[in-house]
Amino acid sequence: MFFKKKINILDILNIIGKKKKIKKKLFIYKIANIHDAEKGDLTICNHDKYLNFLKKTKSSACIIKKKYKKYVPANCYPIISINPDIDFIKVSNFFYKDFIVDKVSKNFLRLSTIVKKYKKNIFGSNFICEKNVKLGKNISVGHNVIIKENCIIGNNVNIGSNVIISHSIIGNNVNIGDGSNIGKKGFGFKVINKKIIRVPHVGKVILKDNVEIGSNCNIDRGSITDTIIGEFTFLDNQVHIAHNVQIGSYCIIAAQVGIAGSTKIGNNVEVGGQSGISGHLNIGNNVKIAGKSGVIRNIEDNKVVMGYPSQDIKEFIKNNRGLIKKK
Repeated sequence: MFFKKKINILDILNIIGKKKKIKKKLFIYKIANIHDAEKGDLTICNHDKYLNFLKKTKSSACIIKKKYKKYVPANCYPIISINPDIDFIKVSNFFYKDFIVDKVSKNFLRLSTIVKKYKKNIFGSNFICEKNVKLGKNISVGHNVIIKENCIIGNNVNIGSNVIISHSIIGNNVNIGDGSNIGKKGFGFKVINKKIIRVPHVGKVILKDNVEIGSNCNIDRGSITDTIIGEFTFLDNQVHIAHNVQIGSYCIIAAQVGIAGSTKIGNNVEVGGQSGISGHLNIGNNVKIAGKSGVIRNIEDNKVVMGYPSQDIKEFIKNNRGLIKKK
């Protein structure tokens, strides 16, 4: 667990200006998404589309609008809010005030200790490994690499030079190219009263087995949920994966692709170079996206799209015959 605390619900209520008395003691240990919140979590329900999750939530508390109160189960304490999004951000910043920005840690092991502990691994010069990191066997680490606290690295992993890994769980047989940054804070903020308020990102990056990450890629950790890349998915150089993105297995993503936050991509998807995919979309299985496309809508399974805004490739060619030379 990268981020976990113990906060009295009364302190949380005080942060959002609600001074109430609760008969029993209630503590919150972490903030979670409505989809997978557990006992001890605080979550939010801010839209009708999440009501089915609210009805079944195991969370101990949930920030909601008044109209949703009747859907809250007995195990969950309802926190009524005029603006749930803003109050949720306020609570997040209070809960994780030390993690709004990524800070330098001096809590690392000496290289001599690392070499002695992991005799079967290869480490380059200037390797910094912070404490509580778990490293597997047969790992090769390049020069000027930093692996931050609590990361878990599997077996047969190759990490290039000038790589930074934080808040990540990495599977077996994974390759990470030079200059990549895995698990950095994502691009999260909210404008409140003409001020830009940063949103702490407390999720993880999960790279499953046999993933390939090219050089100079950036993969942001999740805000509340995790950023996940499925097994045998390959990323080319200079790819950006934003917070909460979930990519399935056996996907191929070419260079300079950008995928915005909370988008879900199925299995066996191919994305051409310099394409952009907007946030909060669902891209189905076996989809092919041609290079330089701009995806702003959901795409169903087995579709082939092209252009901006992206459309069925046959329609694109039909509508742009004058621009496309026949082979």
